Amino acid sequence: MKEEILNLIKERGLLLEKSIFDLLENIHDVGAAKNFLESIERFSGQKLITKNVLNRNFEFVRSFVNRLEEEDKVSIERVFVKMGLSLEIKAEKEVISKNAEVRLTGREGKFKVFYADTKPDKKLEVADFVGHIRARYQEIQKILMQRAELQSNLISINKISNDRSVLSIIAIVTEKRVTKNKNLIIKFEDLTGEIAGLVKFDNKELFDRANELQLDDIVGIRASGSREILFVHEIYFPDSFIHEKTRFNEDISIAFVSDIHCGSDRHLGSNFTKFLEWLGDGSEAAKKIKYLFFVGDNVDGVGIFPGQEHVLKLKTMNEQYNLLASYLRKIPKEITIFMCPGQHDAVRVAEPQPIIGRKYASALYEIDNLILVSNPSTIKLIEGDKEFKVLMYHGASIHSLINEIKELREMKAHKCPAKAVRHMLKRRHLAPTHSEVVYIPNSDKDPMVISEPPDVLCTGEVHRLDVENYNGTVIITGSCWQSQTPFEEKVGNIPDPCKVPVLNLKTRELKIYDFSGEEKE
Repeated sequence: MKEEILNLIKERGLLLEKSIFDLLENIHDVGAAKNFLESIERFSGQKLITKNVLNRNFEFVRSFVNRLEEEDKVSIERVFVKMGLSLEIKAEKEVISKNAEVRLTGREGKFKVFYADTKPDKKLEVADFVGHIRARYQEIQKILMQRAELQSNLISINKISNDRSVLSIIAIVTEKRVTKNKNLIIKFEDLTGEIAGLVKFDNKELFDRANELQLDDIVGIRASGSREILFVHEIYFPDSFIHEKTRFNEDISIAFVSDIHCGSDRHLGSNFTKFLEWLGDGSEAAKKIKYLFFVGDNVDGVGIFPGQEHVLKLKTMNEQYNLLASYLRKIPKEITIFMCPGQHDAVRVAEPQPIIGRKYASALYEIDNLILVSNPSTIKLIEGDKEFKVLMYHGASIHSLINEIKELREMKAHKCPAKAVRHMLKRRHLAPTHSEVVYIPNSDKDPMVISEPPDVLCTGEVHRLDVENYNGTVIITGSCWQSQTPFEEKVGNIPDPCKVPVLNLKTRELKIYDFSGEEKE
């Protein structure tokens, strides 16, 4: 094996870093190893094959490795980790429920649920958070490397010379400050080092974009300068784009509800019952609904905030989940229900939140058409070779995004929360800043990264229905089934309850049904 690779290197006049040679030795199929070497030479146009060459041609490398045998994939992934890179060959945990094939009025409803492991397997240390940020950087770096604007002179920070040049970097924002001349100094960091970038105040468009940057944002930068300082010309977010919208052939719909708050003395039970009765009344619109998404805060909880016992109608978690289960039993069996938790549910607050457990919600486990999922989760609805992706996230980070981003503060985005969710897609992350939400670090893969642009990103949390289309993704922030609480009154939040958005998967037409009074569309 070793001799054959060495002969090929001599024949083609190549030079290899030792780590690249180690990589080839881990491919057990000699033919595949040779093919890889010839292909990377041809694809990159380089005779000197280094780690940076693999980095610049990441998507090609990953697609090649994915075609190898499973044994080779695992061994090569280990070599890449030693090199400070990650192919992320291992996908998110895929959970196919026992109900993944449900008989739905003469057809098979098929779906897949994807979510990360939610159980920390050891005591958490500082190193785990460092590994988590590193994993996030590598995931978003791969997304940014696909942008054509960053292909020219893309280098790592430690390769920036003392001579002035035009270059591109992909880095994480670690510090921001305004100078006495009103210019903006931003400190950028990648896996190899850090450098300061200057954005001038007189370039308004660029300055506004730079001012929008949050700590821990991972972005691409076009700049000129030297090791001493970079003068920033352009800032590129990873961003989310769907170039071709998925449409099913079958005329079916999906519906979204959130923030039921069962057990609260402000819970709008009669209105929710009206919605459930409509689901089963045999009307043409209701019969088309085959999937129903519950996006967190399904119950009001116990001890969520000081003095909550004074605003509870049902005082225990068991009672609250029993009420919720009584509602779900009224939903027609041909509708598959997906339910993720929120901060008020009987799970830990730290994200990703695990599925709602049996301890307090055993009644939910008796409902055959209910699929409990984590927060966040991606559900892929399947028709033939088509996949319609729905990303569920309750939305704890929405408040921080609104508070920290000037544009959102000025427009008072709590009244139009989909504007905040746009920033999650723009950054390809559900909670970009380290302190935004409480989370469990994961050194293998940050589960809050939006690795695939979803067809729908649905949230709850803000108690206001809002809908937007962002680069092909439909954003839906959920309504609620709870009247204004004392806390909401105190902070000036006015809920918009009892609204149900229904999206047709054939036409992509979205309708809103209002159950706050007389039903209207």
